[in-house]
Amino acid sequence: MRISDILRVKGEKVVTVSPEADVTELLAVLAEHKIGAVIVSRDGDRVEGIVSERDIVRALAARGATVLTEPVAAIQTSDVRSVTRDAVLDEVERLMTERRFRHVPVIEEGSLRGVVSIGDVVKFRIDELEHERSSLEEYITGERA
Repeated sequence: MRISDILRVKGEKVVTVSPEADVTELLAVLAEHKIGAVIVSRDGDRVEGIVSERDIVRALAARGATVLTEPVAAIQTSDVRSVTRDAVLDEVERLMTERRFRHVPVIEEGSLRGVVSIGDVVKFRIDELEHERSSLEEYITGERA
């Protein structure tokens, strides 16, 4: 399986925030879209960073509530690991586990094409296992749904 399989189901819509937006605006975006991370981009196409709930918590712990008025660029992760649509799902799972991040942008030819979260990967795997279970059950019982 490839990342393209997840994007086919999930879609390619990506929520972004400007690096100049303050952290309070970032929190509103995360809450509005019910997401755990957002891509930092001025134009919605080129990735300048990524910022997650975890980044916000760490910044709050280190600098206190003043971080809420700071620009997103002050707390973002600038060294962003990305994948392409052709990336093999097993490799992406391994990357996310080893590097301890939960969101990875999908970039092709320098342009943002989607974001895959660990939740997307887990949902895809559960659906895949359910399909296999159902197929095996039909094979064993000789019944077709």
